[in-house]
Amino acid sequence: MITTFFKRVGHLRRPIFQFPIFFFQFIFLIFAAASCVTEDVGDDTPSGNFETFWKILDEHYCFFDYKADAYGLDWNEVRSRYAPAISAGMSDEALFEVLANMVNELRDGHVNLYASHDVARYGAWFDAYAANFSDSLQRIYLGTSSDYKQTSSLKYKIFDDNIGYVRCATFSSVFGDGNLGELMRQLALCNGLIIDIRDNGGGQLTAAQKLASLFINEKTTLAYMQHKTGTAHDAFSCMEPIEQTPFSGLRWQKPVCVLTNRSTYSAANSFVMFVKGLDGVTIVGDVTGGGAGMPLSSELPNGWSLRFSACPMYDRNGALTEFGIEPDVRVDISADDYARGIDTIIERAREILK
Repeated sequence: MITTFFKRVGHLRRPIFQFPIFFFQFIFLIFAAASCVTEDVGDDTPSGNFETFWKILDEHYCFFDYKADAYGLDWNEVRSRYAPAISAGMSDEALFEVLANMVNELRDGHVNLYASHDVARYGAWFDAYAANFSDSLQRIYLGTSSDYKQTSSLKYKIFDDNIGYVRCATFSSVFGDGNLGELMRQLALCNGLIIDIRDNGGGQLTAAQKLASLFINEKTTLAYMQHKTGTAHDAFSCMEPIEQTPFSGLRWQKPVCVLTNRSTYSAANSFVMFVKGLDGVTIVGDVTGGGAGMPLSSELPNGWSLRFSACPMYDRNGALTEFGIEPDVRVDISADDYARGIDTIIERAREILK
């Protein structure tokens, strides 16, 4: 479900920002005072779209200062460098290429430009790294469809060494109490638990919170969030806690390993942020992909959609995880193991849990 804010242009109403509904679950109260965002509409020309694109990000993107420190990003310099490439007679494809290159300057997988012919996306957060996940290996461990059980989007089975294995490939929908209650009932007698969120590209933050509720026994501050209070790059609210109550049914009280790789991103990165450091939890695998900014959407004069990180999230120690979270135990799938049908990361987690 999407909630859309509108601006009025003559007799037309055009969507300015589109908020995923879970966004409001955290910041509705602090955002309610500013009930709408209005902006001037640029001309539907190459220069008008260029300036609108640059301005939307300049005023609303949330990681400029952080990335200036990390790798020297200067958004004013980016504008100056790309502006000469804009001309009145350029094609849509040429304009898109310029704006797509500007997207990559932000090094953020949550910044996307959507046109009818392509989507601009930054992929170096996973493209430049080992996959550390294989569908073929997963089929060996899960077996056929009759060898494992499934509740909601969670696939699970019990290995021969009495270790429970849960494959969570997405957070696209929130798990019901019945789903998680049955999962815990089925795995209750296991000696340890593996939660595999490798290649999980995210979804709903509330789903990540719900899964994390299985591993806490009291109301817990899992993370913090800020939102923009003005157009300056450093204009943010105070940190607002993201709190979670324990799952109301049976909860996990024994050791658990969470498996990660570079394609563990967005809400999946947040899940790792929520559970890392909890008693009995060990993160195993590769650094996560990051993606710690809650996304917001806007529109250019030509109708192209622009999505970007608008609200930064921090771990419970106040640290940003935009560029990923280090595992507690660093492991790659070795070439030899892969050739033998062995998932090195799963096997290391089984050793830890034993």
